[in-house]
Amino acid sequence: MSIAPASAVMPSFANAFKQGLAAGRPQVGLWLSMAQAYSAEVCATAGFQWLLIDGEHAPNELTSTLQQLQAVAPYPSHPVVRAVNADKDGIKKLLDIGVQTLLVPMIDTAEQAAAVVAATRYPPQGVRGVGAAVARASRWGLRRDYLDEAGDEVCVLVQAETATALRNLEAICAVDGVDGVFIGPADLAASLGHRGRPTHPDVQAAIDGAIRTIVASGKAAGTLTGDATLARRYLDLGATFVAVGIDITLLAQATRRLAADFDLAPPLPAPTGSPY
Repeated sequence: MSIAPASAVMPSFANAFKQGLAAGRPQVGLWLSMAQAYSAEVCATAGFQWLLIDGEHAPNELTSTLQQLQAVAPYPSHPVVRAVNADKDGIKKLLDIGVQTLLVPMIDTAEQAAAVVAATRYPPQGVRGVGAAVARASRWGLRRDYLDEAGDEVCVLVQAETATALRNLEAICAVDGVDGVFIGPADLAASLGHRGRPTHPDVQAAIDGAIRTIVASGKAAGTLTGDATLARRYLDLGATFVAVGIDITLLAQATRRLAADFDLAPPLPAPTGSPY
């Protein structure tokens, strides 16, 4: 008896998050800092439109990032991965394991932003090394069109989080291939002389102004805050990707609050306003 081979039905690889940003649709996200696939999947059931797998401040390596990508893949939440830095070799590895949306920290100039874009594009448009046949991104060669489609699928987000970056913000926004600019509140506060106080009026004024500049440029603006009131204000200003909490912070707050309710721990300290 002969058995007909099963035909592989390929899922859509269109980047819905990138499409949403281009259309100006607000997307609310959650930061994942626990570096665990199990907790990432729990968070993926909550309904956030995007989840940020943090490779800069969380104890993530390439393998743990891959495991979290696999854990959230069956759910609607779009995974965004923050690289540890703008190193092109590190970016290459993230793209090869299937990262479609990349957030790169500490971008101060248009030249640095352009280098990040180049790291996400194959030659001749960029400098990404070609090895897709052995990579999850191409489904190990099953996607014959991957080399041609990859550049359109990748969403590049860069972080402006210093006084220098704000001075260069219009030039950074003008870089072709940059899809959005994320304002990092904690580092920006430190850069402006208000370390640990991102809710200081000077910092908030800088964030508001930066969001307006980014939106006026036609690029997507984003940020992170654990304050729901601030999050809604940023969305009202036109920000289209805003993270409203961090998994590990939510866990810490909930467990400490529960312990304090049973007099097992002192009352929680007053919030600093910092998302970290």
